Amino acid sequence: MDQPIRILGIAGSLRRKSYNRAALKAAQQLAPEDAVLDIFDIEGIPPFSEDDERQPPATVVEFKKRIREADAILFVTPEYNYSIPGVLKNAIDWASRPYGDSAWSGKPAAIMGASSGRFGTARAQYHLRQVFVFLNVLAINQPEVMIGNAASEFDADGNLTNDTTKKLIRQLLVNLTGWTRDLQKIHAGRAEKK
Repeated sequence: MDQPIRILGIAGSLRRKSYNRAALKAAQQLAPEDAVLDIFDIEGIPPFSEDDERQPPATVVEFKKRIREADAILFVTPEYNYSIPGVLKNAIDWASRPYGDSAWSGKPAAIMGASSGRFGTARAQYHLRQVFVFLNVLAINQPEVMIGNAASEFDADGNLTNDTTKKLIRQLLVNLTGWTRDLQKIHAGRAEKK
């Protein structure tokens, strides 16, 4: 049997009881049998400065290491002012620098998000996809997991209770795992031809 696909989960919210952190924990439990989902907490990553990019802080060094070790990435983002949160963009920027040393390039990825509003982070997810273009992150498109009215989807302890949403998250992770394996086969085929 193939090695499990290692997915690194990143929540774009620092709030301890955020719906996005809860959704990421649910995803960890819903990962398919041939995948393992680990979580990296971006809290503590300082604001990005080009002055420090060649000698990044230890949290950034560890973050880039974990991204590189992962086979795929799962972003779980809230929506702030119609876009992604500054803390998530900051973490993404750190891991892409210095120029020519991006940890993101070629990584398969999936996106999901939860919000108290009815659109479930749709605009934030589309903005994140725009960022992926420059980063060369290879995101899957389906299913779109946009958890709207999140207060009705989770219980008081942060457990996801909606079975339809659980199925969508599970399918997203199944698709991400399959996409990652497909890309690994393509890379292996190219390596053999060299």
